Amino acid sequence: MALIEVAAPAFADAGVPIWTVWAVGLTLTGATVWQLRKVPRELVILMITAMIDMIGVLMILPLLPFFAQRLGAGGLMVGLLVSSFSLAQLLSAPYWGRLSDKWGRRPVIMVSLAASAISYAVFGFAHSLLVLFLSRIVQGAGGGTVGVIQAYVADATRPEERTKALGWLSAATNFGVAIGPVLGGYFATLGKQQVAASNWPGWLGDAAPGLAAATLCLLNIGFAWKYLPETRVRAAAAVGPAGEALPVKKVNSLQAVSRVMSHPGDVASRLIWIYAIAIGAFQGLTSILALFLFRKFNANEATMGLLFAYVGVMSVITRVFILGRMVDWLGEAKLSRLGTVLLAFGTATLPFAPSVGWVALSIAFWPLGTAFTFPAVTAMLSKVISNEDRGLYMGVQQTFGGMSRVIFPIALGWAFDHMVPGAPFWISATLVIMTLSFSMSLPPGVTARKPSTT
Repeated sequence: MALIEVAAPAFADAGVPIWTVWAVGLTLTGATVWQLRKVPRELVILMITAMIDMIGVLMILPLLPFFAQRLGAGGLMVGLLVSSFSLAQLLSAPYWGRLSDKWGRRPVIMVSLAASAISYAVFGFAHSLLVLFLSRIVQGAGGGTVGVIQAYVADATRPEERTKALGWLSAATNFGVAIGPVLGGYFATLGKQQVAASNWPGWLGDAAPGLAAATLCLLNIGFAWKYLPETRVRAAAAVGPAGEALPVKKVNSLQAVSRVMSHPGDVASRLIWIYAIAIGAFQGLTSILALFLFRKFNANEATMGLLFAYVGVMSVITRVFILGRMVDWLGEAKLSRLGTVLLAFGTATLPFAPSVGWVALSIAFWPLGTAFTFPAVTAMLSKVISNEDRGLYMGVQQTFGGMSRVIFPIALGWAFDHMVPGAPFWISATLVIMTLSFSMSLPPGVTARKPSTT
């Protein structure tokens, strides 16, 4: 009952019965679970692990501004707290990737979960901004393992199945994004109620969301320890003509990042730049969408909540039910190009929408575009990188994506303030379309279509 009470007001204000929201959610969940029978066991376990991890992240993130304000922070300090997580994440991603190449994916994922559990507990008991910053930095550093998880998927799947599997992984984390804020709000409310009823001491009431997230993370560690198998297989050592072992020159994290910047024409570099530009444009637009809709249509929080829920549902449906069929039909390269065109089209047309309903029609192209682009590009990257460097370059991709997620919101926010309101959308659409110049010249070995056998 408490869960419904936390979620109800925004939807009630928008005139949507809460039972409708739950019915859609349960129907989508049931259909997705039914589809899971087609997914390999180790990937199901990984998806559950990633979903639970994302639930923990989103239990904390919406509460961060309130905790920070309670400790005397203003808007700038809240922004720095959010950015500190992203900065730690993008800096740590290549190192986690290289460690996973050396020691295996499973132990790195376990260490990451342990770091998250510690950060949540510290968040719950933070009584100064310095400690709050520490919790965010630890959480960001521990959360730099998205590339490791993607490398795990690449290890565990055949090349022709990777795009579909990466789409499934993204759908699982989207479920976590939907569930996490509700649980975080529930435990925050529960803590206040228990303190008011004198059942809990005051310090425990404030710490309830952080402790709940930490407990969930510890349970996730136990689940992964028992059920998550290792997927990385060590490559055979190189040998000389006399059978002697030959030294293998390893690329370190800084060298990999430098090469992407200095050799943008390399196949791996092109794929990483496509990913970084597209995800930066998408994330930058989501950060100013509310400002645009408020200025043009006087849209309120309830409308924004419905639009983002709509995008989330569309994202899950596309990744679970459509992506696999599309990649079998078009192949990864053509599908990624279609995705960039759809994303650019939805972005460029949105400022012309005469009503919020037409905005929803334009936004429908966003989940289609991102679902077709990001998994396909990541799958192609996994094919052009050797197994021994897969984790490293998956981490490098996340580093460049993280830099874009920092730069684009700032740049597009400036454009919104100093140019016409539609300028950020048209700038983003232009940059996304320009990535076609990277993908159109990919070599045949990358663009060849190999239909799935399932």
